[in-house]
Amino acid sequence: MGADEVFSALSDPTRREVLFLVAQGRAQTATELAAALPVTRQAVAKHLAVLEDAQLVDAQRAGRTMRFRATPAPLAEAIVWMAEVGGQWDERLDRLRVAAQNRA
Repeated sequence: MGADEVFSALSDPTRREVLFLVAQGRAQTATELAAALPVTRQAVAKHLAVLEDAQLVDAQRAGRTMRFRATPAPLAEAIVWMAEVGGQWDERLDRLRVAAQNRA
């Protein structure tokens, strides 16, 4: 999975909240997560499926129950991309600042 999948999965505010809750510690079920959110268990399950496709969460079966835990490694590629883009903008802004000072 790449940064595109991570950004796509995190583009939804409810999915970001689901990931935040899952990352808080112990593995949680969709039912437990739905109790903490203003959405149905079915909606949480759909959000978890998208997060799982992006490899941001991992599902583990415990009997008939699926428990989800955060797997933050896929965020690394997205963070690297953001740092590179941010660095490019910093360089551009520095050149702009120097050019503006030279004109003054």
